[in-house]
Amino acid sequence: MRVVWSVLAAMFGVQSERNRERNFTDTSPLPYIITGVIMLVLFVLSLIWLVNQVLSGPV
Repeated sequence: MRVVWSVLAAMFGVQSERNRERNFTDTSPLPYIITGVIMLVLFVLSLIWLVNQVLSGPV
């Protein structure tokens, strides 16, 4: 769960220097990379869904 919160904070640019250092000294960067890619894909898919909903107009 710490990896997810850390990736979310980094995506929004609010990651503190202390947390960033802790993340990359305690563990391998691989879980952060995998989580970041998954979250990026989910973000893009949610934007596509939202745009399709808005453009479809009232039902």
